[in-house]
Amino acid sequence: MDEQQSNHLKAYGIAYWVLKKGMEVDWLLNYRGGSFLIIYDQTIENELKIRGVSYEVIPDAKVNVILTEINNPEVNMDMVKLEKAPKIAVYSPKNKLPWDDAVTMVLTYAEIPYEVIYDDEVIGGKLPEYDWLHLHHEDFTGQYGRFWANYRNAAWYQEDVKEQEARAKRLGFKKVSQMKLAVAEKIRDFCAGGGFLFAMCSGTDSFDIALAAAGIDICESMFDGDGITPNAQSKLDFSQTFAFQNFKLDLNPMDYEFSDIDVTNTRQVDRAHDYFTLFDFSAKWDVVPSMLTQNQEKVIKGFMGQTTAFKGSLLKPNVLVMGELKSAGEARYIHGEYGKGQWTFYGGHDPEDYQHLVGDPPTDLSLYPNSPGYRLILNNILFPAAKKKKQKT
Repeated sequence: MDEQQSNHLKAYGIAYWVLKKGMEVDWLLNYRGGSFLIIYDQTIENELKIRGVSYEVIPDAKVNVILTEINNPEVNMDMVKLEKAPKIAVYSPKNKLPWDDAVTMVLTYAEIPYEVIYDDEVIGGKLPEYDWLHLHHEDFTGQYGRFWANYRNAAWYQEDVKEQEARAKRLGFKKVSQMKLAVAEKIRDFCAGGGFLFAMCSGTDSFDIALAAAGIDICESMFDGDGITPNAQSKLDFSQTFAFQNFKLDLNPMDYEFSDIDVTNTRQVDRAHDYFTLFDFSAKWDVVPSMLTQNQEKVIKGFMGQTTAFKGSLLKPNVLVMGELKSAGEARYIHGEYGKGQWTFYGGHDPEDYQHLVGDPPTDLSLYPNSPGYRLILNNILFPAAKKKKQKT
């Protein structure tokens, strides 16, 4: 999985396919970019050829040499056994909206199966059926993505509002914001019970904001028919959030922003210098972040979104930063635990489209088979498949 790999993204699909066949995969952390070691099988070799994934057939003697190198305590490498293909769900609306989603695109390109669920399924209690959940570009605050200022007359926006309101009523809620809070709480409970949560763009900060604002109305009248709770800011409960604390809400409905968690409107970073750096973790001691940061590159080009990056000063103390633009105080890729589960938040919308706008065509990933930005997403896909290891103390 180093620079010799012709298609990093589809390599993850092969690993998943092997797991689905009931075979194990050894993930060699920090060995040649985080390579996969699989017992030789002709059907696997045939599939590698079909999908255009580079591979090497090596004798047992060389395998032993590699494993000896990895086990050397002086070397920052480790081996993690992947045992079972995780069942994947993507929380995404069923109606067509004028933007795409990086996770569903890369899952499709890598040929990794997933199921689409939305509010009905979450409220209906289906989340425990899955191991891994991705939050599509979503607004859990009930403000329809803050698109009102620019798109309130657009047919797609009006249709989305109509569908969301009808769904809320059908599920027994008076407001969309109340329905979205209930969904966020179900997702929180899924994670607390041992689920793996991954979110990008506005699915990150709007999720935490909704949890902090439980029982408070933070939606202006154009979103829910009445006004905001007086002194709403002072009533936020940051103890309920996963990642962020002490943030200030943006209560102006004309702004395409939820709070000061996101740095999109305040950052002074031009595109030529917009890169973030992945941290180096000890593979033998910090197995989880090592898995999540496996890559052939350590400096990743930045990309924007409604939520581009997270203000570092607003992170909770127990949040692990895995990728940052230190000079700007921006965290781009963060991770944490909640209950028995774990979550990862990744800023930005599309790793290969710097400023993806509403209505832009989806990225053709066949043009970016080695994308390091997309590879970070796929690290999270395989993460739940890892055999649980006792943490070293």
